[in-house]
Amino acid sequence: MLVRDTALEQRAARLELKVLEQDAQVAELQSRLDDARREVVRSMAKLQSLATRAEAASGMAEAEIALQALRSANGSNSQPPPEYAQGTQLLQLSTAEFDQQNYAGALYLSSEAKNAAAAGRGRVASNDRGGGAMRKGETPFALPLRLQTTGRANVREGPGAGFKVVFTLEGGTPLVAYSYVDQWVRIKDDGDRSGWIHQSLIDRRQ
Repeated sequence: MLVRDTALEQRAARLELKVLEQDAQVAELQSRLDDARREVVRSMAKLQSLATRAEAASGMAEAEIALQALRSANGSNSQPPPEYAQGTQLLQLSTAEFDQQNYAGALYLSSEAKNAAAAGRGRVASNDRGGGAMRKGETPFALPLRLQTTGRANVREGPGAGFKVVFTLEGGTPLVAYSYVDQWVRIKDDGDRSGWIHQSLIDRRQ
């Protein structure tokens, strides 16, 4: 008789989700690195048009306002989205460059901080559209994961087989995943429909 170790299965499922999350983070970091390199090249070509002190100060103020707006948009959730910490760090780096009178560098970093805040606002808005209040034990991914269904799959109202099926997806349907509870993942499809799907029914996009 085969005895199933439920705790081990749940741990394995969480590890699989973590792998997907880390893969997405690596891809995002590589994209940001490429963007930063292009920005450095553009900056080197524009040495005759460096930012002024006033422009840099204005950019930093706008970034601070954007980050404050992101924190407010997060509402009563105790933990702000990861973009808030990223944007705050970029703003701190911007301030350091400003103090060293590198106004072009300060302006660039404050712009990156604003971009992070905008991405965070997009995440918060998506979560608001997608699913209502956080569930007990719900853990957000570090960034939204681009996944797809592995076959025909039911999407439920909540994280569990006992919840009502709200719609069904065909295999290969693209999804965005935002968080998880045990082996259940909160998702949204391209039609802006949201719900919960079992982790075994999704995988990274091909």
